[in-house]
Amino acid sequence: MAGGSRWWSPRRGAGGADSVAVCGTLEPGARLEAGPPGRRQVTDHRSGSDHPAGSRAAVDQYRDLAAAATAGARPGLPCFRGARRQGTRASGEVTSSHVPPQVERTIPVHYGADYNPEQWPESVWPDDVERMREASVTMVSLGIFAWSRIQPAEGVFDFGWLDRVINLLHEGGIAVDLATATASPPPWMTAAYPEILAADENGATYWHGSRQHYAPSSPTYRRLAGELVKRLAERYVDHPAVVLWHVNNEYGCHLNLDYSNSARDAFRDWLRARYGTLKSLNEAWGTWFWAQHYESFDHIYPPRKAPYSHNPGQLLDFRRFTSDTLLQCYLMEREIIRAAGARQPITTNFMGAFKPANYWQWAQEMDVISDDCYPDPNDPESFRAGAFQRDLMRSLKPGTPWLLMEQSTNALNWRPSNAPKAPGQMQALSMQSVGRGADGILFFQWRQSRAGAEKFHSAMLPHAGTSTRTWREAQGLGLELAALPELPAGTRDARVAIVFDWENWWALENPDHPVVLDYVECVQGWYRAIHRQHVQVDLVLPTSGLENYAVVVAPQLYLLTDDGAANLTGFVQGGGHLLVTAFSDIVDEHDRFREGGFLTQLGPLLGITLEDFGALVPPASSGPGQRTAPVALGQSTFDGLYLAEEIATVDAEVLATFSGGRTQGLPAFTTRVSGAGRAYYLATVPDDDGARLVSAHVFATAGIEPVLAGLPDTVEAAQRGEVTTLINHGADAVAIEVSGTNLLTGEAVDKVHLESFGYALLRRP
Repeated sequence: MAGGSRWWSPRRGAGGADSVAVCGTLEPGARLEAGPPGRRQVTDHRSGSDHPAGSRAAVDQYRDLAAAATAGARPGLPCFRGARRQGTRASGEVTSSHVPPQVERTIPVHYGADYNPEQWPESVWPDDVERMREASVTMVSLGIFAWSRIQPAEGVFDFGWLDRVINLLHEGGIAVDLATATASPPPWMTAAYPEILAADENGATYWHGSRQHYAPSSPTYRRLAGELVKRLAERYVDHPAVVLWHVNNEYGCHLNLDYSNSARDAFRDWLRARYGTLKSLNEAWGTWFWAQHYESFDHIYPPRKAPYSHNPGQLLDFRRFTSDTLLQCYLMEREIIRAAGARQPITTNFMGAFKPANYWQWAQEMDVISDDCYPDPNDPESFRAGAFQRDLMRSLKPGTPWLLMEQSTNALNWRPSNAPKAPGQMQALSMQSVGRGADGILFFQWRQSRAGAEKFHSAMLPHAGTSTRTWREAQGLGLELAALPELPAGTRDARVAIVFDWENWWALENPDHPVVLDYVECVQGWYRAIHRQHVQVDLVLPTSGLENYAVVVAPQLYLLTDDGAANLTGFVQGGGHLLVTAFSDIVDEHDRFREGGFLTQLGPLLGITLEDFGALVPPASSGPGQRTAPVALGQSTFDGLYLAEEIATVDAEVLATFSGGRTQGLPAFTTRVSGAGRAYYLATVPDDDGARLVSAHVFATAGIEPVLAGLPDTVEAAQRGEVTTLINHGADAVAIEVSGTNLLTGEAVDKVHLESFGYALLRRP
């Protein structure tokens, strides 16, 4: 596959190039044949029987074949790996005597949902599998919150029900993303070991009764979680249904920061490892200020409740510690799975731009990136935030398609107002993921819960049943995904990158700054402006390889390391166009000012000096003072927000000036040629019009072209190799003149008509 590699192979079956499997075995003489839409057909040429693969007759046929294979009459052909017959492992465990065979099929894009059979009587499970087949489901995530069902007491494990449900899914041709179930410790554990519970900054305990109540640094939690994972991995590592391992779930989602005694002890150990000596720590944190100088690591605590502001270096390091601690939990479970002999890919589900976890670091440890994404249907612009999140996931692991692990089929349950998705909106947002690099589309969850905190959360199979729009749309999307050909795996199509740096995020949002800034909103403001111009974007670090890009935008790069500054400087000198914005290059990696003022690293490249930040009253504030700083750029004007910096040019060219307020007449937008490239500086945070005007100016100079020119503002375009995805997020139908082959129909087209939430995937020359 050109442009990268997949985490799963859509072409690795034992039956030849056209007999394709993701897992399992295909019995000799049985092969996959085309059947009616949505109903794959299995032909057993020894018996001459034909049954739809999801039918009762087919399931009975699979059971018969499995029984014969178990008896030694016809061994199955290995596909992902041979099935290891499982016997009794411990007293009281319920085990299966065989692993049934599975039908092979071509799967360009996986499709499915979280499946929680433990919430339902076992009599419901066969119906679930049949409905999954009707919806073209190929994979489910299993056991995410099943710890209490798998392990009802310490040292007691019940795998019998899990054996049966995995085998049933396998019989129906459904692959399994098997979870380690460690995201929600059962009540018996917290009752026996209360030290595993997390605490808030006031020292109050987070008790069980919800989820994610454990302290990630707790040795006892890690021991017990490790025991569970070891038993799961040893039992199912060779089961042919298991094609992916799902470690924990949404690390840090509800418990962003833990201040427990476990965290206290682990934070001290982390600081010892990072700094080595107290002298280095005190220097990094500047502890002579406010008499905070430490004489022992045992005197250091997490930044718990305090009378006033905390030390900014301590806050930054506690953020680093928190991300590292959560990652340690993932790595512990991953290594246990690998030690059991697993060759399947291993992942955990991300949550877009999620502050507590530095996903740039995490991505290096993932075999495949997976993500949970929930754009708000109440926000007509939420599709741009969705696109940003998809592009971030693609950028975290270039060259490898990612997996949309969770989204909703319709309404949620956890916002103040949980609006339903409009007709067609769910499919459009799903195809947005495919167009931006996903090779899997899954939901939370398969069957809507009848009880519990998320019973109002929509699902593929709604509580109202199969006569609903939600079910019809889920079925329809499954058919379309199944009809797709193999897609380019992981090409790099963007010539524009935006810098997005977690450590900068943590430092920028520390308290006691000239003005409060929302880093993600600042970055997404630029992303939205570029998205409206239909220009493809990657997200990068300051230290990333930038050779594929013509333009790099660096919003509010407050914390900039030596290596990051050198890399950005080299990018410009090598011919790139760099746009740096206000409040950048202010502090080092410890959140300390550098000697010599501000812009000490990038100032010579930009040809300017920075004298004052010029804080403005935030737009949402009701207080007095200057709120905006108008900027005149050519014949256009826009408002600067939050900051109107006082900068002076050294050898830069002034492109725009402030046209009002305290900084009237001073430079607002400058440029300087350096080497073969050009560097720009914008001394404010622009409004939406300003971000569009400034980025368009830079793009024109750098020769940046849109994916497709002339599109309406609400039509998005994304490139994935030779495949262009067009989606109409507007209320009105549009007609777009574009030539290519429609991947969903195979027809050549020279014009595409898109209704509201309509989409097209085109292979273009």
